[in-house]
Amino acid sequence: MISGYIDRLKKRYRYSLVLLRELVRTDFKLRYQDSVLGYMWSLLKPLFMFLVLYVIFVRFLKIGSNIENWPVALFLGLVLWEFFSEVTKYGLKAIVNKRGIIRKINFSKFIIMIASSMSAFINLLLNMIVVAVFIIFSDVTVTWSILLVPFFVLQLYAFALGVSLILATIYVKARDIDFIWEIVMRAGFYASAVMFPMTRILDVSELMGKLLLLNPVAQTMQDTRHALVENIPSSSELFGNTLLAATPIILSFVIFFIGAIYFKKRAPMFAEEV
Repeated sequence: MISGYIDRLKKRYRYSLVLLRELVRTDFKLRYQDSVLGYMWSLLKPLFMFLVLYVIFVRFLKIGSNIENWPVALFLGLVLWEFFSEVTKYGLKAIVNKRGIIRKINFSKFIIMIASSMSAFINLLLNMIVVAVFIIFSDVTVTWSILLVPFFVLQLYAFALGVSLILATIYVKARDIDFIWEIVMRAGFYASAVMFPMTRILDVSELMGKLLLLNPVAQTMQDTRHALVENIPSSSELFGNTLLAATPIILSFVIFFIGAIYFKKRAPMFAEEV
């Protein structure tokens, strides 16, 4: 009975799955086709960024020097931020860039958005392997909390995809959103406490620290760091309030559903508007 139901699902969505696979493969190849190092850039970019921030903020400014294995947490934060950045950056223009296909073939436009985000997800998986190497060579104590990491990644992905759906829909008619989002991302990099411990902000201003933690990117980054690196508190410990701690998690999935509803409503007009 179950196998029959699965077979019916495969037949129903067979074309969509084939199209998704081809779009993911094409997008991933196109991003690096004209570069000498190719796919290696998906690993080298966050590593180079890590080296710059490590030398400036850790070695010279001594930020995070009082936290054991902070360099591992710093690199992990960069990897997660790069994932969010890629999903939204490429997702924003995904519909417009695929205008040729949209005008010729009638299919669910969600496939384009998922395909665009999957390329970023592949990069995340590759970079998480590097994080694992960092953890091994840094003698980080691995605990059962590591099992929570997939949930935090899923939460961040849902939030990033929801934002991308909203941005892509707006971008079809208003190209200015590209420049606005670039400014937002620059501010978001600092607001998400990528390069310094959240506890440092809380020491300066408890209100400001908690406001920043309401940002799902900052919260998932803090909780993932807590799950992988010892001596880093979780967001719930920093909030000290269960309701507040749940707010960014709930917000992530609310944004996803809002984005999906808005995208679905506007999708039938994409062929005429792009």
